[in-house]
This record gives sequence, C-alpha cells and structure tokens, in this order.
Amino acid sequence: MPYITHKNGEKTHYLDDDFADPWKPHETILIQHGFGRHSAFWYHWIPILAKDYRVIRRDARGHGYSSAPGKDYKYDIDTILDEIVDTLDQLELAKVHYIGESTGGIWGEFLAARNPERLHSLAICSSPLYMPAAAQDMLAFGKSSWPDACRELGSRGWGQEVMKVLGADQLPDKKYLEWWVDQVSIPSGESLGDHAELVCDKSFDARRIMEKIKVPMLMLTPGNSKLVDLDEQKQLRDAVTNARMEVVTGVGHEIYIDQAEQCQKKYLAFLQAIGKWNHDVLIPQLPTSAW
Repeated sequence: MPYITHKNGEKTHYLDDDFADPWKPHETILIQHGFGRHSAFWYHWIPILAKDYRVIRRDARGHGYSSAPGKDYKYDIDTILDEIVDTLDQLELAKVHYIGESTGGIWGEFLAARNPERLHSLAICSSPLYMPAAAQDMLAFGKSSWPDACRELGSRGWGQEVMKVLGADQLPDKKYLEWWVDQVSIPSGESLGDHAELVCDKSFDARRIMEKIKVPMLMLTPGNSKLVDLDEQKQLRDAVTNARMEVVTGVGHEIYIDQAEQCQKKYLAFLQAIGKWNHDVLIPQLPTSAW
C-alpha cells in the first residue's frame, strides 16, 4: 500500500489512479472522503475520472489505512491541512482539483481559504457547513456524545447505526451493505472518536471562513439528507464568489453513491467549464453564468 510519511511521524494512505493518455498533459483530482469512510468508497468514480485526470484518494487521519495518532498528536485544523498540503508536496503536485464528501468537503473549504494557491477548484458533496448540536446528538445514538458513541460502540457498531442516518441501509444490494460496514470497521472506534472530537469542536465551522473562498466552487447538495440544511447551503453559495449549487435528490446523504452518475456528470461539466490551466498559474474567476 502506498503511504505518505509526514514530519510528525503520521502516515497517510492514498490510492493513485491515472488512465489518461500518458503523452498528454493532464491535471490531478484529489478526493477526500467523509467521516467514517475511506478512499475505497469512491471506487465507482475512478473509471469516469481517471480517463482524463490523475486521481488521488487519501484516507483521512485515523480513517481507513492511515495511521491513528497517539496522545502527543496535535489534533487541530492546521495540522490536518498541513498533512494535506504535505501530501501534495510529496507527490509533487503544485495544484489539484479538490472534491470532498460530507466532512471531507468542510476540510476542502478550510484548505481553499488558507491555501488557495494549491487548488484549481473546489467541489463539495453532501457537506454541511458545520456539525450543529442536533447533528452531533443524532450521531451519538443514545451515548453521551458522538465521539463516545464511536468508542463505546466500536467502528463496526457505530457504522451499523449510522447507515440508517445516511440512508445507506435503503440501498437494495445487501452484499454492498455488508462491504460498507466492513470498510467502516477498518479503523478502531477510538480512532474515529478522536477524529470526531475535532469535528465537533466549535472551530470546525466553515461559516467563519466561507467568504475567503475564491476558487471556482461546485456544491453537490443532497435534497434528502438529515445532515445538510438547504438554507445553509444557499448561504454558502451566496457567500462564495463563483460558487454554483446543484441539488441532487437521492435516498439520503450519500448521493455520491446512489446518484453517482448524475453527480459525475455535473462534476465533469464543472471541470470542463472552468477550463484547464497550467499548474503554476492562478485560476481566473469565472462568472457563475459560465457554469
């Protein structure tokens, strides 16, 4: 398995796919999964995207096959962003198109605000602006908190419960649902709980930085998610220059799975509309009407 080893000693697992014509210059897409999931969940996007782009999928800290940090780890927003930037540096990627799902999209918003020079574009999918108390209670499943639920139920137990919130349990392929839970179970419940502590922190709120986002932005907004508020999505769209919101209605939160074809078409149209630039040139901003 390929890994990036950071200066703090933590390891980030990633997957690297590129089936574009090797003699043609092409850009790179960085995919960041949401909480509890990992890079393999985006397997069905690879045949579509990797025909024309290099596609990097990274496992978040404490997720999938990335390392779970110890007690001395500084679990804060800048540390996570530093690790994302270091991943790009070690892969010799000056700029990427970033697409993040759920909390992965929130990380993308913070990255776009802090390091816009590293992004060609930003796309978010099913990403709330923050995790309000009601959402945290929903994900606690009767425990004292969401982080405690991860630790007490374990990653498998928590995964089995969260399927119902996300709507994944409504998908017809039972073998897929078994695979889904198996994948969420790869890290420990303690590892997920530690990450949830940061996601629950008041600092993890994109409302305080959304007006700093200047790169072209696509919002794939679920029309039937228990975790994403449509009015707040409109606030984000209105706050970000050159942001476009597309509402996609699926069975629940994970539209990148059950509405994959529709999401992929909208994302590819977004990439084609903003055009292609050299890695060392900042993206000119386009009017929303151009998308």
